Amino acid sequence: MIMKWSTIKYILAGMLFILCGQEIAAQDSICSHPTKYDKRVHRYRCHWEKLIPTHTKIQFAGNMGLLSFGTGWDYGKKNQWETDIFLGFIPKYQSKRTKITMTLKQNYMPWSLELGKGFSTEPLSCGLYFNTVFGDQFWVHEPDRYPKGYYGFSSRIRSHIFLGQRLTYDIDPQRRYTAKSITVFYELSTCDFHLISAVTNRYLRPKDYLSLSFGIKLQLL
Repeated sequence: MIMKWSTIKYILAGMLFILCGQEIAAQDSICSHPTKYDKRVHRYRCHWEKLIPTHTKIQFAGNMGLLSFGTGWDYGKKNQWETDIFLGFIPKYQSKRTKITMTLKQNYMPWSLELGKGFSTEPLSCGLYFNTVFGDQFWVHEPDRYPKGYYGFSSRIRSHIFLGQRLTYDIDPQRRYTAKSITVFYELSTCDFHLISAVTNRYLRPKDYLSLSFGIKLQLL
């Protein structure tokens, strides 16, 4: 007896439906009852995802170079902590060549205030950063050509502290392309050498030991 083609189609469709149902049930079973291997893979991926930078920054001045370009990570319960790494440059001016700088920066914003219409502000941002300039003329340990203790500071590595403020605009979700928010900020900073000079030399004025800088932050994630 020859089976009609329409009957065969119904049988094949039923078999396909059963196979798909079994596959979905198996996947649901894995999701609802993950194995130790599944949990390990999940933890492994989560750890690597934490290394993805959450923002980018451009900063002008601040004893980090004329312009510095960086990326970093936000964390904390309210993303009140930031860690950044920058590469910058110093034009040669009267020296022989342009210099490259690198900066490791830690930021802390205690609180944020909503202003309405997508705007918010961090009335206080503070932190510290360490900066280095690449070049043979800079040193970590004082060269022998100088009397011992003549300088007392490394010319290659500088530590800084800063205070500043920020203004943030949250981009409408329908208009987001590369960033979810844009932040502009300014900072007043000083380095270890300038700070000690200010304490030991009363004739110095704030403009002699404070540096004003400006920057833009693009929040990617």
